[in-house]
Amino acid sequence: MKRYYNRRDFLKTASAGTLAALAAGAPMSGFLSSCSGKQGGADAVILLWMAGGMAHTDTFDPKAYTPFEKGLDSNRVLSTFKSVPTALDGIHFSEGLESIGALMDKGTLIRSYVAADLGHILHSRHQYHWHTCYEPPQTVAAPHIGAWIAQELGPKNPVIPAFIDIGQRMTVGEAEELKAFHTAGFLGSEYGPFMIPDPSSGLDAVKPPAGMSFSRFERRNQLYTDLLNQNIIGEYGSDYQKESFKRSMEQAYMLLKSPEAKAFDLNDEPKESYDIYNTGRFGLGCLMARRLIEQGARFISVTTEYEPFMGWDTHENGHVRTRDMKKLIDAPVAQLIKDLDRSGHLDRTLIIIASEFSRDMVMEGRPGAEVKHQVDQPDVINDIKNYGMHRHFTDGCSMLMFGGGIKKGFVYGKTADERPCKTIEKPIRIEQVHQSIYHALGIDPQKHEVIEGRPFYTTPDGVHKPELELFA
Repeated sequence: MKRYYNRRDFLKTASAGTLAALAAGAPMSGFLSSCSGKQGGADAVILLWMAGGMAHTDTFDPKAYTPFEKGLDSNRVLSTFKSVPTALDGIHFSEGLESIGALMDKGTLIRSYVAADLGHILHSRHQYHWHTCYEPPQTVAAPHIGAWIAQELGPKNPVIPAFIDIGQRMTVGEAEELKAFHTAGFLGSEYGPFMIPDPSSGLDAVKPPAGMSFSRFERRNQLYTDLLNQNIIGEYGSDYQKESFKRSMEQAYMLLKSPEAKAFDLNDEPKESYDIYNTGRFGLGCLMARRLIEQGARFISVTTEYEPFMGWDTHENGHVRTRDMKKLIDAPVAQLIKDLDRSGHLDRTLIIIASEFSRDMVMEGRPGAEVKHQVDQPDVINDIKNYGMHRHFTDGCSMLMFGGGIKKGFVYGKTADERPCKTIEKPIRIEQVHQSIYHALGIDPQKHEVIEGRPFYTTPDGVHKPELELFA
């Protein structure tokens, strides 16, 4: 029988996996680990991460609209927003996403992503699964997809980190669980994420602290290197991990002294452009992503940030919170696509908009795999706070893709129009999503490393294939 882990088990095993990865020697490239020689349509990726569970029926896959009124039957409510037309005939989004919808002739809409059954639903476990393609916990620290890409393709520009993560603080909510997948794992620190928690102060990440001269910073950098053996990597790490950590420090130091560091300074952006993106930290993260792609970034993740019961984690006041989240993402996402298209970068940049799972008003999990409800939803709604998608739903999630060889004006998959609004055509799972991203970049589907004497593939067992129907 499959065991389902709780939060404590996840943390305990994830921590053990991290130490095991540090203690292991250098991963050995597998026989089929290198690029296949096939040129993909993309050479860079931007993942726009809707952390917290974005309800498909209230965003990119609207169903029948039922307005709020006292005495409303919860089971009647499928969408809490009106639907609005997009650039594709017959395809609608929910109200509040008009700017993105106007660009759907440039991208692909996936309406049939099915998240895994992981037992009692924890956001951090599903996010770990989405970003690494492996169900937690693992006996070794599984690399983030951005780390695999950084290791296989390397930086496009040697001074710009190959893997950049924008917007996620590690000081809020389930911080330790988030750290478990914001890592390169056994691949080594040099392939891990360059973290920018707040894009409005992104320049601070690539310059010495206030009041510190460059010469003093150089001395401190040397001291930091000398102290390496006193931290967890120095104590438990293999020679490979220690050398990888040193290389990551050298890369950061090289960026600090480069003219490309100005890409992190949003004050350089013209006011007219800045104001369009400035809906908050996520919007400014999209602006920074655009600037970094123009400077040769390889993989960038921009997140609305996972913080329990905030953002897309709409356990209460779901309608109002979703309305506010749309205001944060609609204009900057659309502007990012338009700017990259205008500059000629969109053809070579794969943009993905995704979330760990969807939401429903009454069902937790999916049909046939329901789990314990985490929200008390009344059968009859008399308060606006109960009007919205409050429970986790894993059997019908929406995802958008633009650029990088993806089809334009295409819809993949379908969900039912009545509850449960589950996937009924062309289900796609995380293994196919990851392999489709690798395919866009020209990375062999059997890319793997040998760690602790066994092959560890980019997707479990190395048997999964990309969904070629997504590509032009």
